Amino acid sequence: MPADFDVIVVGSGAAGSAAAFHLAARGRRVLVLERERLPRRKPCGGGMAASVQRWFPFDLAPAVDQVIAQVRFTWCLEDPVTAVLPGDAPFWIVRRSVLDGYIAEQASLAGAELRDGAPVESIARDGELWRVVTGPGGAAAGGSPSGVVTARALVVADGSGSPFATSLGLGPPRPRYASAVAVEVEAPVAEPDTARFEFGLVRHGFCWAFPRKGGYSIGVGTFIGREATDADGVLGRLLPSLGLPADAGERFSSPLRVWDGHHALHAPGVVAVGDAASLCDPFLAEGLRPALLSGVRAAEALDRHLGGETGALAGYTAAMREQWGDSMAWGRRIAQVFYRVPKVGYQLGIKRPTAPQRIAQILSGEMGYGDIAQRVIKRLLFQRG
Repeated sequence: MPADFDVIVVGSGAAGSAAAFHLAARGRRVLVLERERLPRRKPCGGGMAASVQRWFPFDLAPAVDQVIAQVRFTWCLEDPVTAVLPGDAPFWIVRRSVLDGYIAEQASLAGAELRDGAPVESIARDGELWRVVTGPGGAAAGGSPSGVVTARALVVADGSGSPFATSLGLGPPRPRYASAVAVEVEAPVAEPDTARFEFGLVRHGFCWAFPRKGGYSIGVGTFIGREATDADGVLGRLLPSLGLPADAGERFSSPLRVWDGHHALHAPGVVAVGDAASLCDPFLAEGLRPALLSGVRAAEALDRHLGGETGALAGYTAAMREQWGDSMAWGRRIAQVFYRVPKVGYQLGIKRPTAPQRIAQILSGEMGYGDIAQRVIKRLLFQRG
Protein backbone atom coordinates (compact mmCIF):
# COMPACT_ATOMS: atom_id res chain seq x y z
CA MET A 1 0.00 0.00 0.00
CA PRO A 2 1.47 3.41 -0.92
CA ALA A 3 2.14 5.90 1.85
CA ASP A 4 -0.10 8.91 2.33
CA PHE A 5 2.98 11.15 2.50
CA ASP A 6 6.69 10.99 1.93
CA VAL A 7 7.40 12.57 5.33
CA ILE A 8 5.36 13.33 8.43
CA VAL A 9 6.77 16.07 10.66
CA VAL A 10 5.57 15.89 14.27
CA GLY A 11 5.66 19.48 15.53
CA SER A 12 5.51 22.85 13.76
CA GLY A 13 8.16 24.71 15.77
CA ALA A 14 11.24 26.27 14.21
CA ALA A 15 13.01 22.96 13.57
CA GLY A 16 9.97 21.09 12.28
CA SER A 17 8.82 23.93 10.04
CA ALA A 18 12.34 24.37 8.65
CA ALA A 19 12.49 20.66 7.80
CA ALA A 20 9.02 20.79 6.26
CA PHE A 21 9.89 23.78 4.09
CA HIS A 22 13.10 22.30 2.71
CA LEU A 23 11.48 18.93 2.03
CA ALA A 24 8.45 20.47 0.32
CA ALA A 25 10.74 22.75 -1.69
CA ARG A 26 12.43 19.59 -2.98
CA GLY A 27 9.09 18.24 -4.17
CA ARG A 28 8.43 15.84 -1.29
CA ARG A 29 4.89 15.25 -0.01
CA VAL A 30 4.98 16.55 3.55
CA LEU A 31 2.45 16.59 6.38
CA VAL A 32 3.06 18.67 9.53
CA LEU A 33 1.10 17.69 12.63
CA GLU A 34 0.89 20.29 15.41
CA ARG A 35 -0.83 19.47 18.70
CA GLU A 36 -1.69 23.13 19.49
CA ARG A 37 -3.98 25.48 17.62
CA LEU A 38 -1.98 28.06 15.72
CA PRO A 39 -0.67 30.60 16.35
CA ARG A 40 0.59 29.21 19.64
CA ARG A 41 2.78 30.81 22.26
CA LYS A 42 6.12 29.26 23.12
CA PRO A 43 8.24 30.60 26.02
CA CYS A 44 11.65 31.41 24.58
CA GLY A 45 14.17 34.22 24.76
CA GLY A 46 14.02 34.35 21.00
CA GLY A 47 17.66 35.21 20.33
CA MET A 48 19.33 33.86 17.21
CA ALA A 49 22.28 34.68 15.00
CA ALA A 50 21.40 36.52 11.82
CA SER A 51 23.67 34.05 10.03
CA VAL A 52 20.74 31.59 9.96
CA GLN A 53 19.46 33.56 6.98
CA ARG A 54 21.88 31.67 4.73
CA TRP A 55 19.88 28.48 5.25
CA PHE A 56 16.69 29.89 3.70
CA PRO A 57 15.91 31.24 0.23
CA PHE A 58 13.21 33.57 1.61
CA ASP A 59 13.80 36.67 3.72
CA LEU A 60 13.48 36.08 7.49
CA ALA A 61 13.34 39.83 8.24
CA PRO A 62 9.50 39.94 8.48
CA ALA A 63 9.75 37.63 11.52
CA VAL A 64 12.46 39.67 13.29
CA ASP A 65 11.41 41.96 16.16
CA GLN A 66 14.73 43.55 17.03
CA VAL A 67 18.33 43.70 15.82
CA ILE A 68 20.87 43.54 18.66
CA ALA A 69 24.01 45.64 18.31
CA GLN A 70 25.63 44.90 21.67
CA VAL A 71 25.57 42.54 24.64
CA ARG A 72 26.00 43.65 28.24
CA PHE A 73 27.19 41.27 30.98
CA THR A 74 26.85 42.03 34.70
CA TRP A 75 27.61 40.41 38.04
CA CYS A 76 24.85 41.01 40.61
CA LEU A 77 23.66 43.89 38.40
CA GLU A 78 27.03 45.62 38.73
CA ASP A 79 30.52 45.40 37.22
CA PRO A 80 29.21 45.68 33.64
CA VAL A 81 31.07 44.54 30.55
CA THR A 82 29.71 45.49 27.13
CA ALA A 83 30.59 43.81 23.83
CA VAL A 84 29.71 45.29 20.46
CA LEU A 85 28.63 42.50 18.14
CA PRO A 86 30.36 42.02 14.78
CA GLY A 87 28.67 42.65 11.46
CA ASP A 88 25.65 44.68 10.42
CA ALA A 89 23.00 42.43 11.98
CA PRO A 90 24.69 39.68 13.98
CA PHE A 91 21.96 38.82 16.48
CA TRP A 92 18.18 38.92 16.11
CA ILE A 93 15.35 38.78 18.62
CA VAL A 94 12.15 37.08 17.50
CA ARG A 95 8.88 36.01 19.04
CA ARG A 96 8.48 32.29 18.56
CA SER A 97 4.79 32.51 17.69
CA VAL A 98 5.76 34.81 14.82
CA LEU A 99 8.94 33.05 13.62
CA ASP A 100 7.54 29.52 13.80
CA GLY A 101 4.32 30.57 12.10
CA TYR A 102 6.20 32.44 9.39
CA ILE A 103 8.41 29.47 8.49
CA ALA A 104 5.39 27.14 8.65
CA GLU A 105 3.60 29.46 6.23
CA GLN A 106 6.56 29.28 3.85
CA ALA A 107 6.41 25.49 4.11
CA SER A 108 2.72 25.57 3.20
CA LEU A 109 3.43 27.83 0.23
CA ALA A 110 6.07 25.30 -0.88
CA GLY A 111 3.44 22.54 -0.82
CA ALA A 112 3.48 21.09 2.71
CA GLU A 113 0.18 20.32 4.41
CA LEU A 114 -0.25 21.64 7.97
CA ARG A 115 -2.82 20.29 10.41
CA ASP A 116 -2.99 22.06 13.77
CA GLY A 117 -4.93 20.96 16.84
CA ALA A 118 -3.73 17.48 15.91
CA PRO A 119 -2.00 15.77 18.86
CA VAL A 120 -0.10 12.64 17.90
CA GLU A 121 -1.29 9.75 20.04
CA SER A 122 0.97 6.98 18.78
CA ILE A 123 3.73 6.26 16.29
CA ALA A 124 4.57 2.77 15.07
CA ARG A 125 6.60 1.14 12.34
CA ASP A 126 4.37 -0.68 9.83
CA GLY A 127 6.67 -2.59 7.50
CA GLU A 128 8.61 0.04 5.53
CA LEU A 129 6.19 2.81 6.54
CA TRP A 130 5.42 4.86 9.63
CA ARG A 131 1.88 4.72 10.99
CA VAL A 132 0.87 7.81 12.95
CA VAL A 133 -2.39 8.00 14.90
CA THR A 134 -3.68 11.46 15.76
CA GLY A 135 -6.43 12.91 17.88
CA PRO A 136 -9.01 15.46 16.72
CA GLY A 137 -7.62 17.72 14.02
CA GLY A 138 -5.31 15.08 12.64
CA ALA A 139 -7.70 13.83 9.99
CA ALA A 140 -7.96 15.49 6.60
CA ALA A 141 -10.70 18.06 6.11
CA GLY A 142 -14.10 16.36 6.22
CA GLY A 143 -12.65 13.22 7.76
CA SER A 144 -13.29 11.44 11.03
CA PRO A 145 -12.59 13.09 14.44
CA SER A 146 -9.26 11.25 14.59
CA GLY A 147 -6.94 10.11 11.85
CA VAL A 148 -4.40 7.52 10.82
CA VAL A 149 -1.75 8.65 8.35
CA THR A 150 1.27 6.88 6.94
CA ALA A 151 4.59 8.08 5.59
CA ARG A 152 7.85 6.74 4.27
CA ALA A 153 9.83 8.80 6.78
CA LEU A 154 9.32 10.70 10.00
CA VAL A 155 10.68 13.85 11.66
CA VAL A 156 10.31 14.08 15.44
CA ALA A 157 10.15 17.81 16.20
CA ASP A 158 7.86 18.03 19.20
CA GLY A 159 10.10 19.97 21.56
CA SER A 160 11.77 19.51 24.93
CA GLY A 161 8.91 17.44 26.30
CA SER A 162 8.98 15.00 23.38
CA PRO A 163 7.56 11.60 24.36
CA PHE A 164 8.69 10.08 21.07
CA ALA A 165 12.41 10.85 20.72
CA THR A 166 13.53 8.58 23.57
CA SER A 167 11.07 5.78 22.76
CA LEU A 168 12.36 5.72 19.17
CA GLY A 169 16.01 5.66 20.28
CA LEU A 170 16.81 9.21 19.17
CA GLY A 171 19.19 11.38 21.18
CA PRO A 172 20.20 10.67 24.80
CA PRO A 173 18.30 7.85 26.53
CA ARG A 174 18.05 10.06 29.64
CA PRO A 175 17.79 13.69 28.52
CA ARG A 176 19.33 16.34 30.76
CA TYR A 177 17.25 19.39 31.53
CA ALA A 178 18.14 22.87 32.64
CA SER A 179 15.57 24.50 34.89
CA ALA A 180 14.24 27.75 33.44
CA VAL A 181 11.51 30.31 34.02
CA ALA A 182 10.52 32.58 31.15
CA VAL A 183 8.87 35.97 31.58
CA GLU A 184 7.16 38.08 28.93
CA VAL A 185 6.80 41.76 29.83
CA GLU A 186 4.98 44.42 27.82
CA ALA A 187 6.73 47.73 28.53
CA PRO A 188 8.78 50.51 26.95
CA VAL A 189 12.34 49.39 26.24
CA ALA A 190 15.15 51.72 27.29
CA GLU A 191 17.93 50.17 25.17
CA PRO A 192 16.30 48.30 22.29
CA ASP A 193 19.62 47.30 20.69
CA THR A 194 21.14 45.75 23.84
CA ALA A 195 20.78 42.17 25.10
CA ARG A 196 21.68 41.57 28.75
CA PHE A 197 23.18 38.57 30.54
CA GLU A 198 23.34 38.62 34.35
CA PHE A 199 25.58 36.01 36.00
CA GLY A 200 25.52 36.78 39.72
CA LEU A 201 21.90 36.49 40.77
CA VAL A 202 21.37 32.80 39.95
CA ARG A 203 23.25 29.96 41.58
CA HIS A 204 24.72 27.70 38.86
CA GLY A 205 23.10 29.71 36.08
CA PHE A 206 22.27 33.14 34.74
CA CYS A 207 19.49 35.53 33.69
CA TRP A 208 18.87 37.04 30.28
CA ALA A 209 16.84 40.05 29.19
CA PHE A 210 16.23 40.44 25.47
CA PRO A 211 14.40 43.49 24.08
CA ARG A 212 11.68 42.75 21.57
CA LYS A 213 8.85 44.68 19.94
CA GLY A 214 6.83 46.24 22.75
CA GLY A 215 8.69 44.73 25.68
CA TYR A 216 11.15 42.13 26.93
CA SER A 217 11.70 38.38 26.85
CA ILE A 218 13.37 37.56 30.16
CA GLY A 219 14.58 34.27 31.57
CA VAL A 220 16.16 32.67 34.62
CA GLY A 221 18.07 29.45 34.03
CA THR A 222 19.97 26.96 36.21
CA PHE A 223 22.37 24.65 34.38
CA ILE A 224 24.01 22.50 37.10
CA GLY A 225 22.26 20.55 39.84
CA ARG A 226 18.59 20.06 40.54
CA GLU A 227 17.96 22.45 43.39
CA ALA A 228 15.02 24.78 42.92
CA THR A 229 15.84 28.35 41.97
CA ASP A 230 14.00 31.20 43.66
CA ALA A 231 13.01 32.66 40.31
CA ASP A 232 10.61 35.19 41.85
CA GLY A 233 13.35 36.43 44.17
CA VAL A 234 15.80 36.74 41.29
CA LEU A 235 13.26 38.53 39.12
CA GLY A 236 12.44 40.81 42.04
CA ARG A 237 15.97 42.17 41.73
CA LEU A 238 16.44 41.93 37.95
CA LEU A 239 13.21 43.58 36.79
CA PRO A 240 13.67 46.86 38.70
CA SER A 241 17.12 47.17 37.11
CA LEU A 242 15.25 47.41 33.80
CA GLY A 243 12.86 50.02 35.18
CA LEU A 244 10.07 47.47 35.63
CA PRO A 245 7.95 46.50 38.65
CA ALA A 246 9.36 43.54 40.58
CA ASP A 247 6.23 41.47 39.86
CA ALA A 248 5.86 42.47 36.20
CA GLY A 249 5.16 40.03 33.42
CA GLU A 250 3.54 36.70 32.70
CA ARG A 251 5.70 33.80 33.90
CA PHE A 252 6.11 30.29 32.52
CA SER A 253 8.11 27.29 33.63
CA SER A 254 10.18 26.40 30.58
CA PRO A 255 12.59 23.46 31.02
CA LEU A 256 15.41 23.37 28.49
CA ARG A 257 16.52 20.01 27.09
CA VAL A 258 20.24 20.71 26.79
CA TRP A 259 22.99 19.01 24.80
CA ASP A 260 24.53 16.20 26.86
CA GLY A 261 26.86 14.13 24.74
CA HIS A 262 27.05 12.63 21.26
CA HIS A 263 24.09 10.42 20.46
CA ALA A 264 22.45 9.11 17.30
CA LEU A 265 19.77 11.48 16.04
CA HIS A 266 18.49 8.96 13.52
CA ALA A 267 17.04 5.47 13.34
CA PRO A 268 15.66 3.62 10.29
CA GLY A 269 13.39 6.09 8.50
CA VAL A 270 13.29 8.68 11.30
CA VAL A 271 15.26 11.66 12.63
CA ALA A 272 14.93 14.00 15.61
CA VAL A 273 15.45 17.75 15.30
CA GLY A 274 15.51 20.84 17.52
CA ASP A 275 14.74 20.56 21.21
CA ALA A 276 13.54 16.96 20.78
CA ALA A 277 17.12 16.15 19.75
CA SER A 278 18.61 17.81 22.89
CA LEU A 279 20.54 20.44 20.93
CA CYS A 280 20.23 23.44 23.29
CA ASP A 281 23.58 25.05 24.19
CA PRO A 282 24.48 23.93 27.76
CA PHE A 283 26.38 27.16 28.51
CA LEU A 284 24.45 30.08 26.95
CA ALA A 285 21.11 28.29 26.39
CA GLU A 286 21.03 29.03 22.66
CA GLY A 287 18.40 26.85 21.06
CA LEU A 288 17.10 28.53 17.91
CA ARG A 289 20.21 28.32 15.74
CA PRO A 290 20.70 24.57 16.33
CA ALA A 291 16.96 24.01 15.84
CA LEU A 292 17.01 25.65 12.42
CA LEU A 293 20.31 24.00 11.49
CA SER A 294 18.95 20.57 12.39
CA GLY A 295 15.77 21.13 10.39
CA VAL A 296 17.78 22.07 7.31
CA ARG A 297 20.28 19.21 7.61
CA ALA A 298 17.52 16.69 8.37
CA ALA A 299 15.63 17.72 5.23
CA GLU A 300 18.75 17.30 3.12
CA ALA A 301 19.39 13.84 4.56
CA LEU A 302 15.77 12.72 4.27
CA ASP A 303 15.60 13.82 0.66
CA ARG A 304 18.64 11.65 -0.10
CA HIS A 305 17.18 8.80 1.98
CA LEU A 306 13.91 8.92 0.04
CA GLY A 307 15.94 8.90 -3.14
CA GLY A 308 17.47 5.58 -2.11
CA GLU A 309 20.83 6.66 -0.70
CA THR A 310 22.03 4.17 1.89
CA GLY A 311 23.44 5.82 5.00
CA ALA A 312 21.86 9.22 4.32
CA LEU A 313 20.29 9.46 7.78
CA ALA A 314 23.51 8.43 9.49
CA GLY A 315 24.99 11.35 7.56
CA TYR A 316 22.54 13.65 9.33
CA THR A 317 23.77 12.54 12.75
CA ALA A 318 27.38 12.96 11.57
CA ALA A 319 26.69 16.43 10.18
CA MET A 320 25.07 17.62 13.41
CA ARG A 321 27.97 16.26 15.43
CA GLU A 322 30.49 18.07 13.25
CA GLN A 323 28.57 21.34 12.85
CA TRP A 324 27.11 21.60 16.37
CA GLY A 325 27.91 18.74 18.74
CA ASP A 326 31.69 19.04 18.72
CA SER A 327 31.41 22.67 19.82
CA MET A 328 28.78 21.79 22.45
CA ALA A 329 31.08 19.13 23.93
CA TRP A 330 33.47 21.95 24.78
CA GLY A 331 30.59 24.21 25.81
CA ARG A 332 29.43 21.64 28.34
CA ARG A 333 32.91 21.41 29.84
CA ILE A 334 33.10 25.19 30.13
CA ALA A 335 29.65 25.25 31.77
CA GLN A 336 30.59 22.56 34.30
CA VAL A 337 33.57 24.62 35.48
CA PHE A 338 32.11 28.11 35.07
CA TYR A 339 28.79 27.52 36.87
CA ARG A 340 30.43 25.80 39.84
CA VAL A 341 32.57 28.86 40.49
CA PRO A 342 30.64 31.60 38.66
CA LYS A 343 32.23 34.56 40.43
CA VAL A 344 35.69 33.33 39.50
CA GLY A 345 34.39 32.58 36.02
CA TYR A 346 33.08 36.10 35.65
CA GLN A 347 36.32 37.69 36.80
CA LEU A 348 38.67 35.40 34.82
CA GLY A 349 36.41 34.79 31.84
CA ILE A 350 33.88 37.49 31.07
CA LYS A 351 36.06 40.37 32.27
CA ARG A 352 39.12 39.44 30.25
CA PRO A 353 39.71 42.02 27.50
CA THR A 354 39.08 39.53 24.70
CA ALA A 355 36.29 37.50 26.33
CA PRO A 356 33.20 39.62 25.49
CA GLN A 357 34.16 39.71 21.84
CA ARG A 358 34.67 35.94 21.85
CA ILE A 359 31.23 35.37 23.38
CA ALA A 360 29.76 37.76 20.83
CA GLN A 361 31.37 35.73 18.05
CA ILE A 362 29.95 32.51 19.51
CA LEU A 363 26.46 34.03 19.68
CA SER A 364 26.76 35.27 16.10
CA GLY A 365 27.91 31.86 14.89
CA GLU A 366 31.35 33.03 13.82
CA MET A 367 33.20 30.92 16.39
CA GLY A 368 32.68 27.66 18.31
CA TYR A 369 33.51 26.77 21.91
CA GLY A 370 36.35 24.57 20.75
CA ASP A 371 38.22 27.68 19.63
CA ILE A 372 38.47 28.98 23.21
CA ALA A 373 37.68 26.06 25.50
CA GLN A 374 41.07 24.71 26.49
CA ARG A 375 42.43 28.12 27.47
CA VAL A 376 39.26 29.03 29.39
CA ILE A 377 39.05 25.74 31.30
CA LYS A 378 42.72 25.80 32.28
CA ARG A 379 42.40 29.40 33.47
CA LEU A 380 39.37 28.61 35.63
CA LEU A 381 40.75 25.38 37.05
CA PHE A 382 44.15 26.77 38.00
CA GLN A 383 42.89 30.04 39.47
CA ARG A 384 39.58 29.06 41.07
CA GLY A 385 41.02 28.79 44.54
